[in-house]
Amino acid sequence: MEEKAKQNLQSTESMAELFEMEPRRVQQLAKEGILPTASLRPYKFDLLPTVKAYVRYLRERANGKEQKTADKAKAEADKLRAEADLKQSKAKIAEFQLKELEGKMHRSEDVEAMTNDLVYTVRSMIMALPGRLAMDVTQAGSANEASALIRTECYKILNELASYQYDPEAYQRRVRDREGWGEALADETDD
Repeated sequence: MEEKAKQNLQSTESMAELFEMEPRRVQQLAKEGILPTASLRPYKFDLLPTVKAYVRYLRERANGKEQKTADKAKAEADKLRAEADLKQSKAKIAEFQLKELEGKMHRSEDVEAMTNDLVYTVRSMIMALPGRLAMDVTQAGSANEASALIRTECYKILNELASYQYDPEAYQRRVRDREGWGEALADETDD
């Protein structure tokens, strides 16, 4: 009995007025176990434990919302950062494409193709040596004369290689062909 004397029992309506909500909501919170009840029929609430429970409930909800808000803000910041990174990447790609079109930079596959062309040219020149020299060497009077003929042809090949020049137009043609711009530029010049 003494325990009940210390309680300050309040009705559903009183608690609803205190919390500024409908009595039905107070009953719903009691059924959910959020608000402790002293009795069920009719609902009676011990004032101090009920207020403490409701404050705890509101604090937990607020912390949950704060966490959700923080998570949402972090997700938004991540999204903005990703969009900025994407825009930066696109700008870099555009910058590289411009440098490539201006001939200030070349793709590795273009350099490889041009180098292969040069290697095949040198190879064909060297492979043609025996055919070019066969008759002259057989008609040479001595080994020194044959050696001089061979050396002269080798120097011709080396001189041709030494006069090899970088051709920016060849690289630009490769870029246009790779990008499919050759036909578009031809169409524009026809108009």
